[in-house]
Amino acid sequence: MLLFVPLMRHLVRHGRLTVIDASGRPHIFGGTLLPDIPPVTIRLRDRRLHWRLALQPAVAFGEAFMDGTLTIEEGSLDDFLALVDENTRLINPRFALQERLSFVLRYLQQWNPVKASRRNVAHHYDLSDDFYALFLDADRQYSCAYFANPEMTLEEAQTAKKQHIISKLLLRSGQKVLDIGCGWGGLALSIARHADVEVTGITLSEHQLAIARQRAEEAQLSHRVKFMLADYRQISGQFDRIVSVGMFEHVGVGQYGTFFRRAGDLLTDKGIALLHSIGRSYGSGVTNAWIRKYIFPGGYCPALSEVTSAIEKSGLVATDIEILRPTHYAETLRHWRNRFNEQRAKVAAIYDERFCRMWELYLAGSESAFRRQGLMTWQMQFSRQPFVVPATRDYMVTGETELSP
Repeated sequence: MLLFVPLMRHLVRHGRLTVIDASGRPHIFGGTLLPDIPPVTIRLRDRRLHWRLALQPAVAFGEAFMDGTLTIEEGSLDDFLALVDENTRLINPRFALQERLSFVLRYLQQWNPVKASRRNVAHHYDLSDDFYALFLDADRQYSCAYFANPEMTLEEAQTAKKQHIISKLLLRSGQKVLDIGCGWGGLALSIARHADVEVTGITLSEHQLAIARQRAEEAQLSHRVKFMLADYRQISGQFDRIVSVGMFEHVGVGQYGTFFRRAGDLLTDKGIALLHSIGRSYGSGVTNAWIRKYIFPGGYCPALSEVTSAIEKSGLVATDIEILRPTHYAETLRHWRNRFNEQRAKVAAIYDERFCRMWELYLAGSESAFRRQGLMTWQMQFSRQPFVVPATRDYMVTGETELSP
């Protein structure tokens, strides 16, 4: 505990955290209790955690929680994450050694050529087809929902999200639409139902591709919606509209220039694109080491400043930017977590308890990141010319109203 105890005294200055080490000795850290966060007690059941938590806190905690060698004895996982997040916010360890090193290495960590991108996507999205159906909405929307009012169900909020996006595309009959990172095809099919357009959806997930094609056939839309296993760098031709939802987080900061140059090549002169992504409110940063290792290898949620800079260098023009408040994704994750917990026995039957704990931590940690760590969601509309969209945003409201049931 020679490294661990001094580190914890430095990190935990607010609230109350008790750590019971592998020898059964309690160590109490913190000061004044926080009004919304109760005291938390964790137990370490492996002596190696005494030094691993000091050297690699994010990875060591995640792996120990998954393996059951770190358990929460008092309070909940949410309470622990809230305590960590609040202390991190208050002491702002942005320039700690590990943070600086990760920042220097982030271009290497996010080096995503086509083969690596396909491998990274398969790691997360090519899980059992039955797994995602257990906690996503019926349309399998695996991105931030849009809670126009807090009483919405998950299904209603995901439908509202699609309507919100479609209203920004200004679709016209006969247009060609490209959906980059189409997932299980829900948005592409919704676009085709709304307008007489041809939609091409691309994904790097073989599982998503098979389900998307099946859904198009069942909806009798295969003549207007086609799905392909392809990377955005492998697509040719031109499109009147490009949309991408929840895919940009997998591009990697080193490829932003490539992404927007490619988007510009694919857009017609009067084309419009809409990009929807998770972002960070407080400037550039790094991906949590445990998330990078177990959940989203090669992934990164960018600061908006990193994106606008890449757009400006590509010659494209941002025509609209909207910040979806953190509540939207936090509530989406809350719904997913509740459904996941309700179906936990089925998840364990597909995989095992370690997998369940991994996803429990991923969903809880992600929700906490939106509630306390400055993550948000942004939607950016861009084009090759600034005058291809109306001068005011009224058309979005009108379009969204027309799409609403």
